[in-house]
Amino acid sequence: MSAPVFDPVAVAEVLRRWLSSRLNAAAVSWLEDRLDTVAAGDRKALYLAFGLTVRKTGKADLEPTAAELADSANVRPGWNPRGWTVDQAARVLLVLRYPAEDEQQFVETLDQLFAAGEVHELVALYQGLPLYPHQEALALRCAEGQRTNIQPVFRAIAHRNAFPSEQLNDDQWNQLILKCQFVGASLDPVVGLDQRCNAKLAKMLDDFAHERWAAHRPVSPELWRCVAPFADDAMLADLQKVLTTGTEVERAAAALALKTCPHPQAKTLLAAHPTSGVEWTWGQVASEILR
Repeated sequence: MSAPVFDPVAVAEVLRRWLSSRLNAAAVSWLEDRLDTVAAGDRKALYLAFGLTVRKTGKADLEPTAAELADSANVRPGWNPRGWTVDQAARVLLVLRYPAEDEQQFVETLDQLFAAGEVHELVALYQGLPLYPHQEALALRCAEGQRTNIQPVFRAIAHRNAFPSEQLNDDQWNQLILKCQFVGASLDPVVGLDQRCNAKLAKMLDDFAHERWAAHRPVSPELWRCVAPFADDAMLADLQKVLTTGTEVERAAAALALKTCPHPQAKTLLAAHPTSGVEWTWGQVASEILR
């Protein structure tokens, strides 16, 4: 997926409006003062404010309205702030206010925030990846971050975040999707999942399914979503196995996946199981898995 062109200044203004309508007067005053200082290039002020943010703003859910979600998509296509909190929004705003004309200085400053961040700070930083200037220079940071074993941090990268699909190369992307399977993170909230599926990923996931079956462990039904578009004869046999012997949600997922499968036998399999997957969506599959 190609990255859209956007203006980080416009993104900052959107965040500023949202926070002004949600924070009390004292918190707004504190934030505005820190934003002015940070905008002047005071790196120390950025670090201090970043750490103090939650004490000043609280951590209530941001809960953007439908109009605000439309506004976010307008200023930055692919931006989805659902699930954000006000302190996360304020922290991202602070980063966006730091001068970015010097790419190296901006990236070094951001690296220091990542290096010193505790869990909640790291979640905010990774959620903000698609909003920062110098997007291409941050791909390695994202790839390194997805190695984390801290679930909230990993999900901040993998879920509702446009950055990985836009900036990671195929190997980095494939590792992200495979790790979702390892740690039990749903694939449905992964932005660009269907567009970034590739033959190498399909083989990796099918091999992973065989490893799980050999160990008598369950395989996530979502996995087949990335396998079917590139299924060879052996992978099609695996889909047939799921379609005929799986649970209801597994059969539904296999049927959904087969609808995207170009293999000439895919339609034959679907015709043999006409009720599997009827009325199901990938969102429903994900919800059933979490139940």
